[in-house]
Amino acid sequence: MDPVTISIGTGLVVSLTLTELFGLAAGGMVVPGYLALFLDRPLIIALTLGAAWLTWFIVKSLSKVAIIYGKRRTAMMILVGFLIGFAARFVLQFMGTQSGSFDPADFQIVGFIIPGLMAIWIERQGLLETCCIVLTASALVRLVLTVCGLEVLA
Repeated sequence: MDPVTISIGTGLVVSLTLTELFGLAAGGMVVPGYLALFLDRPLIIALTLGAAWLTWFIVKSLSKVAIIYGKRRTAMMILVGFLIGFAARFVLQFMGTQSGSFDPADFQIVGFIIPGLMAIWIERQGLLETCCIVLTASALVRLVLTVCGLEVLA
């Protein structure tokens, strides 16, 4: 079985369960499954959380000068998150090839839409609540993967 598929499926179950138990969404249904694959690399998790916060901040700032709400806000969050992730990959890859002192794979953002999905829930629930429930759900998914012998070095 493909561990990534199992991780995403487990993340869906864990996200639904935590939403029902605590009333907090784990940053989008697929987010915990993807983040669980990178929990052994906390810098990548921190960069992803930072990208989500930056996405939220940019869209919130733009909404003061433009009408952004509803579906537009959701699309804008995902688009800005995508652009931040893409730009970060480009810059870090360029820096890695120029300096040769670090591996760009150690400095990345998880997925292309993950920061945008998390930013949507940061807007709805708050930063602390979203980060806590996302990290809890991701840890639970990673625990299930480890117990089932499906832990992957992503």
